[in-house]
Formats: sequence, structure tokens, C-alpha cells
Amino acid sequence: MVSLNVTKGRIEQIRNIPRKALQAKLPWIPLSIMFVLLVCACFAPLLAPHDPQKISILEAKLAPGENWTYPLGTDVLGQDMLSRLIYGARTSVFISLVALGTGAVVGTTLGLVAGFRSGWLDVIIMRASDAALGFPTILVAMIIVTILGAGMENIILAVAVTVWARFARMIRGDVLGIRELDFVISAQIAGVSTAMIIWRHIFPNTINTVMVITSLTIGQVILLEASLSFLGLGLPIGAPAWGIMVAEGRAVVLDIWWLALFPGLAITIVVLAFNFFGDWLRDTLDPKLQRI
Repeated sequence: MVSLNVTKGRIEQIRNIPRKALQAKLPWIPLSIMFVLLVCACFAPLLAPHDPQKISILEAKLAPGENWTYPLGTDVLGQDMLSRLIYGARTSVFISLVALGTGAVVGTTLGLVAGFRSGWLDVIIMRASDAALGFPTILVAMIIVTILGAGMENIILAVAVTVWARFARMIRGDVLGIRELDFVISAQIAGVSTAMIIWRHIFPNTINTVMVITSLTIGQVILLEASLSFLGLGLPIGAPAWGIMVAEGRAVVLDIWWLALFPGLAITIVVLAFNFFGDWLRDTLDPKLQRI
């Protein structure tokens, strides 16, 4: 009965998260930026005025405002900058969400198991997470992509490998405390299976932590994807991706300054928006999570 009441209380607390968020002072600017990013990612074919990969040499190197058919100008091949920025948002959002989702599922699962089971399994998982966190994320991602080759699937795998350990370590720390609570001990005495205890009684108590880590990490994931593309280890050259656009513009930054400026601004603004939102979400859901 105690276990059931605590679990119901926790579920009710999770349901109250939207209400608690609305009662707090919402970060409207980051939310607006995130909304625009999501709209661009979902409706890129409708919003983009031109084909982002259409080449038009006669209209190459148009400066912003020079021809309002291309409000943000064109690149050296005559490709519309605005259209490429919009499609670049779709690329960043897709890669980031899939990679972060994969890393979150793997890391959370391993953290739950390591925290609850302890013993040699805990040691192996934690040593693996130490190894993953012991190197710069960009270096780990570069090594993986270099070995496996460029391509969207390999970028997603590389990014997921760099983020799973954050979830595993933080979730394990939560579970070490939760497993000692009365309702978990009562469930064990009652003969409830380990899988059911983890799923029904422990995992709901870690959702706040998962949400906060996700919101704080997604900006870093977007930046990591852009960095790989900038270094030529991401998507193929010419693809509408922000990192590639910055790389293409760096060689002519003095003459055709808008090639690198606009995608660079997009990366900076989006990463800052997610970071500010993550800080707000952490402070709103649980101030104790400020250690993250």
C-alpha cells in the first residue's frame, strides 16, 4: 500500500510539471527561438523560397538585400542562403533529437541498472562512463566518424556515444538514494521482480533528472554536429547543414561575409536558447539538480 501511494504521488507530481512550469516565469525568448527552429525543421519545404541545392551561377554572390528574391543573399554557386538556413535547421534538429534520444535511452537504462543492481555490473558501467567522460566529446566523435566514415547514421552514432555517460552517471546517483526508500524495500520483500521495481517505482522518480539533462545537452549536441560538419567529418560537402555552410564561407569571409555570418549566428542563437531554457527548467523542476 505504501508503495502504491508513493508511486501514485510521484505520477501526480509528473502530471503537475506543466502547471508548475506555467506558474514560473517562462523564458519567452528561448522558447520563441526553439519554436521557430521546430517550425523550420518541420515545414522546411513550405517555408524555403527556393531549392536549397539549386545552382544558379548568374545569381552567385548576391549580397543580402541586393535582390529581394534572395533576402539573405546567395553563395558562390548561386544557392539561396535563406533556404539553406531553413533546411539546415531541419538537419540539426533531426540529428540532434535522434542522437540525443538514443543516448538518453541507453544511458538512462544503464544508470537504472547500475544503481539498483550494484556489484560488478555497476563497476563495469561506471568505468565505461568514466572513459567516455574522460575525453573531449569532439575528439571522441571525430575518432568514431573517422573510423566508420562520414554520413548521417555515423554522426548520430558518434553523438550518442558522447552523451550516454552523462545520463548513466546522474541517473545512477539518483537510484542509489531511491533504492533505500521504504516503498522500494517493501516491493522487494513482496517479491516484485527487479524489472518491475525499476520500471514502476524507480524510473518515475528519475524523470525530472532525465528532462533536465536532455534540455541542457541538446544545445551541446547541435554544436557538436555543426563542428563535425565544419571539420568535413559530417554530411557531404554541399549539403544544407549549418556547419558546412560556415566551413564554405571561412575562405572568403572578407569578401563574401554573409556565407559564414548567418549560419554562425544561427548556431550561436540556437545553442544559447537551449542552454538558457535548460537552466530555467532545472531551477523550476528541482533546484537540487543545480549540480548538473
